Amino acid sequence: MLLDNTKNGFILKSDFELKKAYFLFKIISNKTLTNLGKTLLEVALKLRLPILFIVRGTVFEQFCSGETLDESFDTVKKLNNKNVKSYLHYSVEGLENESSYDLSLNEVLSSITFVAEKSILDFTVFKPTAIANTQILKKVSSSESLNEKEKLLYDKSLDRFDKICHLAFKKDVRVLVDAEESWIQDAIDEIVLSMMMKYNKEKAIVYNTSQMYRHDRLNYLKTLHDIALRNNFFLGIKLVRGAYIEKENKRAKRNNYLSPICRSKELTDQNFNNGASYILSNLNKFSLFSGTHNEESIYKIINIMESNRINKDDANIWFGQLYGMSDNITFNLASEGFNVIKYLPYGPIKEVIPYLIRRADENTSVKGQTSRELDLIRTELKRRSVI
Repeated sequence: MLLDNTKNGFILKSDFELKKAYFLFKIISNKTLTNLGKTLLEVALKLRLPILFIVRGTVFEQFCSGETLDESFDTVKKLNNKNVKSYLHYSVEGLENESSYDLSLNEVLSSITFVAEKSILDFTVFKPTAIANTQILKKVSSSESLNEKEKLLYDKSLDRFDKICHLAFKKDVRVLVDAEESWIQDAIDEIVLSMMMKYNKEKAIVYNTSQMYRHDRLNYLKTLHDIALRNNFFLGIKLVRGAYIEKENKRAKRNNYLSPICRSKELTDQNFNNGASYILSNLNKFSLFSGTHNEESIYKIINIMESNRINKDDANIWFGQLYGMSDNITFNLASEGFNVIKYLPYGPIKEVIPYLIRRADENTSVKGQTSRELDLIRTELKRRSVI
């Protein structure tokens, strides 16, 4: 099978790096050890113990490309040599104040300029909650009235969105807008729709993210398509399964409403595949960024492309994976000529720790993900005769 070729999959990793990755995923696969590590890390940071060098040599090196754009570009060049593109993300999370929003805005604007100057980069990305107040997004999503101060802050957020999308349009850099929790997503969807209508007149520059573990997202894609046909603009969609399943289900149960999450993983997989199929059937209006580590879904997309005689390198179809994970998918697809891209988080080590903790949590909770990584690494180590 295409994605089982470990020689291609780990072509950039030395024996030492591969052994280190194996050790790290072995720890992450154990929920008790992962939780203990998180607790020790939080305590060490509070006590200001000098432990950041340990973080750098382990999870940071595995899941992040560097602390700055320039430092990360070394990784970009290595990936590009293997026909793999990159998109860089300033992955500082959890800050909730106007000065942090402005700082994040400047980082995103800098990343757009950086991408525009580098011929081997095409995309950049940002989280809406890095530039907009969560509580205000929640009120707007719930159709609650904003007071005068909130209106002012919301207008500032809209201005930040527009500055990012305008510069992306001006520099011809595609920008991915990450998805958030369902109770703030409606406001984000409306904002991003207005940006697509404004800046996607000639092609998809602005991409929204659709989390297909939500049972309403296929209808959302169809509604978007109708709006695009009526208003003559293009749709950029990053299709993912979703990142907040436990939080979504707990909140729905606590507040006694129907969870937006599909009732089973099988239904989520079906929803994702149906969404991909719908987009691929309407490439005259859609551009698809398939952000998935699910090999079955990737094979389905490839089969649809082959059935519809869509070129492997069609500019409207991209496959994306996270840096430090699923290299078997990334490098095997790239070796076959598909458009493949790695998500490269960067930022000061201390500031990206929330992102790293989320990565560890997701690897621990996603059934089969870490065991697949371990199996592939073990296979390659055996092939190299180093274990």
